[in-house]
Amino acid sequence: MSDQGAAILIDIYSDVVCPWCYVGKRRLERALRQAGDAVRGNVRWRPFQLNPTMPTQGMDRKVYLETKFGSLTVFNEMEQRLLEAGREEQIAFAFDKIARTPNTLLAHRVIWYAAVQGHQDTVVEQLFKGYFEEGLDIGSSSVLIELAERAGLNAAAFLESGEGLVEVKAEEAVGRKLGIRGVPYFVFDEAYGISGAQPVDVLIATIEKTRSQRQV
Repeated sequence: MSDQGAAILIDIYSDVVCPWCYVGKRRLERALRQAGDAVRGNVRWRPFQLNPTMPTQGMDRKVYLETKFGSLTVFNEMEQRLLEAGREEQIAFAFDKIARTPNTLLAHRVIWYAAVQGHQDTVVEQLFKGYFEEGLDIGSSSVLIELAERAGLNAAAFLESGEGLVEVKAEEAVGRKLGIRGVPYFVFDEAYGISGAQPVDVLIATIEKTRSQRQV
């Protein structure tokens, strides 16, 4: 007997400084809408730090890009592809507003806390928007508190505690055991994994495959 009516569990390993993760979020949302009213997605955002050794205070954006890509020219070429993808997904990337590349551990803790409080997807949306469209420093506690408030979450007391750190590191470890080396990485019903901000039709095909293979 199939269980196709239940919500599809979708784990997304992501970092909030990853522009393709923002694009991937939009494409998944479109895929779920286009897959039909019978399809419901239970999305869980999982932590993946692209720069786990980033200093706590972050670093100058241009210095980071030159170190990572060898030159700004290489990034500028990728930036053009991202701007085009962003326009297709109604994302107003404003890379020129970003002054610093942050350490994202605090942001991942807030995302974990948002899940506990039932605000995860809206908080993730605000973090992406704040960083990529407004150039806000999402490594800053005060900025994270402001962005969480936009999503209806009070995170001030939480960020003053050490809560969530052990859980975030444990979730990161699960991703490493899965062999994830880059994000976004989507896992459907803990069975089918897809790497990258795939086109909507690929995501729809995976959703349909997941539904068809369900057994109870």
